[in-house]
Amino acid sequence: MATVKTTFSLTGKHLYSDMSKQKVLRPSPAAYLALGIATLALILNFWAWSLLSPLGPKLANELTLTPVMLSFLLAVPVIIGSLGRIGFGMLTDKFGGKAMFAVVCLLTSIPVFALTFAEDYRQFLITAIFLGLGGAAFVIGIPFVSAWFPPQRRGFVLGVYSMGNAGTALSGFATPRLASEFGRDITFAIVAALLVLMAVVFIILGKNAPGWKPTNGSAVNRLITAAKSRLTWDLSSIYAVTFGAFVAFGVYLPVLLTVSYGLSLTDAASRAAGFVLLATIARPVGGWFSDKVGAKRVVIGSLGSTIVLAAFVALQPTLEPQTTGAYLSLAFVLGCANGAVFALVGKLAKPEVMGSVTGIVGAAGGFGGFLPPLLLGLTYQRTQSYSLALILLSITALIVLIYITRRFRNKHIYGTV
Repeated sequence: MATVKTTFSLTGKHLYSDMSKQKVLRPSPAAYLALGIATLALILNFWAWSLLSPLGPKLANELTLTPVMLSFLLAVPVIIGSLGRIGFGMLTDKFGGKAMFAVVCLLTSIPVFALTFAEDYRQFLITAIFLGLGGAAFVIGIPFVSAWFPPQRRGFVLGVYSMGNAGTALSGFATPRLASEFGRDITFAIVAALLVLMAVVFIILGKNAPGWKPTNGSAVNRLITAAKSRLTWDLSSIYAVTFGAFVAFGVYLPVLLTVSYGLSLTDAASRAAGFVLLATIARPVGGWFSDKVGAKRVVIGSLGSTIVLAAFVALQPTLEPQTTGAYLSLAFVLGCANGAVFALVGKLAKPEVMGSVTGIVGAAGGFGGFLPPLLLGLTYQRTQSYSLALILLSITALIVLIYITRRFRNKHIYGTV
């Protein structure tokens, strides 16, 4: 193992690693196996997390839901997933990724199967709360995968792992088609069975990295340490906007496209899935660019592009080719920013608290995805347009860009990235 100089203190002011003396090691085949099964587990958990989104318009008709009621139903898994990321991050530091991935797959399979019994809004809402466990799974893989790879390669490999967000796209493509072909209950049962199978795969094939050790001491103290770090909150501010927008579009875009542009449910779900898929593919691109040209440049460029593109789509009343192009471009820059954020986590956060840092940053992204669907539903209910909510995204991205550009001038923390 390479000698790694790290700086760490319980004050939370020094929570980052010095990469200047680290050597690049060649990852083992076991490292790529760990990356592969972690990514597959994330895909399935994100499919479960977003099961209701592609069916949103149909559920609204069947249950006679207002736009705000539907928005709340779709947003509940997001907020629960956000809170769960903090806890799962702490537990991953303690028990390791192998055990936690098996546990989260089994736990998420329960509410997915329970959906087969839901008949009214209250029952769907209660079940949606526990679907949030699938979204919380993301934080398990960051320390799990990072431990297998040297810091200089973590930008790209964490971007690859983050492609597990494609589970949201998979849900958009597959869920309405499976529901149409086999029925909604059979579709839910299939997803639940796949999650149980994934848990078995992790029990049999999953391994923690050879150098990984369970952390000692209080999990609460580690969380407090992570929470006191400016690094944690700098990255949280970026992720709240970029991942928050990604989640919001992934959850609400089928409804937006159906209501605003008159698309069919299947067409709208497919287009929304394309948005999510492109944003997901862009994650390793953002991670790769972070390794090559620096994560700071990727973040600044992505936020600047988000400002322009969000304002542009807000002013487009019809789904013309340039509008579609702007939505897809927005998906790409959001994905690049997401990849850059966790490249920074993987390079700068100390292994002992990486799960806790990831949990807080991931939670910030989940919280960022909770409010936009509610704003979209509320603004449409009041104005019959989604433009105001998109303008607010543009303004928020501008505020974060100004803040983070000033923070990146701190060479003591960000000088090597």
